[in-house]
Amino acid sequence: MPPFSCSLPAPNGFPQSKPESSNVVTVDVGGQVFQTSRQTLALAGPESLLSQMASEPASGGELPARFIDRDPELFSVLLSLLRTGNLPSKAKAFDLQHLISESQYYGIESMLMSSLSNPSQFDAFSLEKSFVLPLNGRDSPSAIATTPCGSLHVAHGSKITSFDWSLGKKSTILTQLTAVDSMLAISPALAAAGATDFSGLQILDLEKGHVRKTLNWENATRSSSTVQAIGSSPDYLFTSFESGRRNSNSIMAYDLEFFKPVVEIARHEIFGAELYSAIPAKKLKWVSGYNLLMASGSHSGPSGVLGNIKFWDIRSGSAAWELKDGTDCFSDVTVSDNLSAIFKVGLNSGEVFFADFRYLGGGNSWVCLQDCPKLINGKKEGAACRIHSHGNQVFCSKGGDIEVWSEVVMSSLKGSFDGLPERVFRRNSVGRVKDMGGDRITNLAFGGNKMFVTRKNQQSVEVWQSSVRAF
Repeated sequence: MPPFSCSLPAPNGFPQSKPESSNVVTVDVGGQVFQTSRQTLALAGPESLLSQMASEPASGGELPARFIDRDPELFSVLLSLLRTGNLPSKAKAFDLQHLISESQYYGIESMLMSSLSNPSQFDAFSLEKSFVLPLNGRDSPSAIATTPCGSLHVAHGSKITSFDWSLGKKSTILTQLTAVDSMLAISPALAAAGATDFSGLQILDLEKGHVRKTLNWENATRSSSTVQAIGSSPDYLFTSFESGRRNSNSIMAYDLEFFKPVVEIARHEIFGAELYSAIPAKKLKWVSGYNLLMASGSHSGPSGVLGNIKFWDIRSGSAAWELKDGTDCFSDVTVSDNLSAIFKVGLNSGEVFFADFRYLGGGNSWVCLQDCPKLINGKKEGAACRIHSHGNQVFCSKGGDIEVWSEVVMSSLKGSFDGLPERVFRRNSVGRVKDMGGDRITNLAFGGNKMFVTRKNQQSVEVWQSSVRAF
């Protein structure tokens, strides 16, 4: 036999050694033979069928072919996923549910989920409305919550409908709440839910359909405590409570394993006309870059709408920063860790403003992202608008449309704060012409590589994805 018969040509033209036969695994899937290495199969994880095949002892220097009575074409796609970490382009030809079923058989569903739900595949500027998830009943969604892998929980009426990461499987449970006003996904099977007219925060097992635990706040008047907002950090579950008599409010932090109270912050016992202390937190968001909890709320009074935004250091129990918002108070507010800024949409103008973390603690912190904000007397252009930060972008709903704001680096401009450059943001519309418009948007949420949208009077959830898909 010629000496070169044991070498394979390599892309660079140099000979490539053939793998040792004891490292080669031969698999016969539905009559089609595949060969791969033990290392490749071991990537499937210790509990998978493929990894078990890789650990089988060799016989006579080479592993015997093992027969699996499954679809060879689907196996070919999953083998490519093991080899590269990504699905090949030919995966487009297969139904997603078939791929999921095969991945479950081989024990590599988590790898398929990571490939298809990778947030890096999210492109804000090529989002399209892909499909709609219908809901049972006549109630429109009041709250939605997502997990990092892209699974989705939707509260509508007294029910919560859950979709798995592929959005192909759903289940619905009936809660004890007349309507769910706040909801947070703790895991694909566990959610925290509360209402502004029902006492206690409920930890719900969405698979078994029962309340695992109810968390209450003990206030001075011993009255019931209703939930105003829910948030979380990697270690804690945060809940904004208000007493049933509306004369006190607080934010409680619980551990995420046993849901035991850890610390109480932002407690206010309201006396007289202390307007700002009377505002319970209606939105909670953790700012990991600063280890602070943002708590915001607004209140309508004789002099108009007043807002309050505080950033709490939960270790000391004190507020690191506070913004009191009166003129064109926020309809909604969010904070972006990536952009180191707070963003709001004005209740009166409907315009987007931002406050740079570098300037917090100074005078007028808000900067309008438009040259000339339009203030409409007698008409609240920003009422019911929603604003949400995701990655390096900020999304804002305006009626039935969505706009996205992104920062433009302008290194040539000199700023007025310690020589730092001025920050410039640009606006773009989201979606194609056929996706624009419709009923007013009530919720925006993001999970995996998807954006989820709900609208007033609609019994469904829109799923938006980037036009450039993973495969």
